[in-house]
Amino acid sequence: MAAGVVGPAAFVVAWLVAGALTEGYSATDEAISRLAATGAPRRALMTAGFVCFGVAMVFYAGSLRRRFGDWVGIAAATSGGATLGVALFPLDTSTALDGAHNVLAALGYVALAATPVLAARPLAAGGRRRTAVASTVTGLLAGACLLATVAGPAHGLFQRAGLTIVDAWLMATAVWTARTRDVPAQPIRASGRTGR
Repeated sequence: MAAGVVGPAAFVVAWLVAGALTEGYSATDEAISRLAATGAPRRALMTAGFVCFGVAMVFYAGSLRRRFGDWVGIAAATSGGATLGVALFPLDTSTALDGAHNVLAALGYVALAATPVLAARPLAAGGRRRTAVASTVTGLLAGACLLATVAGPAHGLFQRAGLTIVDAWLMATAVWTARTRDVPAQPIRASGRTGR
């Protein structure tokens, strides 16, 4: 469960600190990936943030799968794997690698926003309807923010908002599941059946 707190927290701290220490960098207008681009002055710090988040998500995906079902675990693991790919292919290396970076970033965003949405069904099936609604709203709001990064200005701000919303959900679920002994949801398996 610790991975669900450590990974998101390390990621947020990395982009906050790297952005603050990079002269001329605008967190409102520039993507987080710019902080880890080839030649960026704080590249090592931001890359470490990506790697920490990616590895933590791969580990935390197992806990999410056990508590909420296969699809939630798959989404979380996909987000973690895509984030590791983003770290592996930094911006400004080549046109081809920039393309790979952007595809992996988009995949990571979609998978991350899908994670709380997919958790809503097993939460509702387990009798936690208000939590299920909150989980759905979290994912949809994060998805809307991340979509706004493509559509218009202030894409850095919308990116941070969307990612931080889901990061908070991940940390909250990690703390919640660590503190509760009861099963908070009815896991949904990849076959679509409910069960343990």
